Amino acid sequence: MQYTLYDLLLAGSLFVGMLVLLEGGRRVGTRQMTRDPAGANTGLGVIDGAVFGLLGLIVAFSFSGAASRLDARRQLIIDETNAIGTAYLRIDLLSPDAQPALRDSFRRYLDTRLAVYQKFSDPAAAKAELAKANMLQGDIWRQAVTASRAEDAHPDAGKLLLPALNDMIDITTTRTMATQMHPPAIMFVLLFALAFISALLAGYGMAGSKYSRWLHSLCFAAAAAVAVYVILDLEYPRLGSIRVDAFDQALRDLRESMK
Repeated sequence: MQYTLYDLLLAGSLFVGMLVLLEGGRRVGTRQMTRDPAGANTGLGVIDGAVFGLLGLIVAFSFSGAASRLDARRQLIIDETNAIGTAYLRIDLLSPDAQPALRDSFRRYLDTRLAVYQKFSDPAAAKAELAKANMLQGDIWRQAVTASRAEDAHPDAGKLLLPALNDMIDITTTRTMATQMHPPAIMFVLLFALAFISALLAGYGMAGSKYSRWLHSLCFAAAAAVAVYVILDLEYPRLGSIRVDAFDQALRDLRESMK
């Protein structure tokens, strides 16, 4: 909720700022036309087109990148579910005496992995759960290595179970780093700056009319603000209104199957 409010505040600031600059640009243009009616708008079309085109390009790349990262994060949840499920099934290759303890460790591990993202809005709590999950990974690995060497284990237990555990452990690092993959802050600064510059130039282009064209101004500012809001929401799908939580159901279903 806090991030959503922050996101709305940024988008609202962009909306208001663009409206102010649209009106400011219109007034500047009106004064310029009073001084130089014939040449006030001469040669400005190329500059306006370049700035508006650059704004559109930045918005398109930002939106495309954010959407791609959202899809990648969803896929990683599926990959982790498959990795844990595969490793859990291969416990059957171990001796019957070693299986109960290892299965219990898997249950506690999956509970902890779910808790990491359930507490994502609280960085300290999420970090503590992540550290706990890392400790359980080490315990599971040591138990699996010892059990796979037992005489009554399947001859290929080590060859099949340990690589599956390695995949299960590796995916946690991949998911953790994926949550931190965002464009550099300068990209968002550039996006806001281009939006403000475009609003100023668009306002200048509306000079000459006696009254402000509020319908066009409102639509232009609203379109830019909504686009930025969606981009920011896509970048942080654990905090905003666009979320990947629904995909966690795959992990919850796997946890249910472990009972």
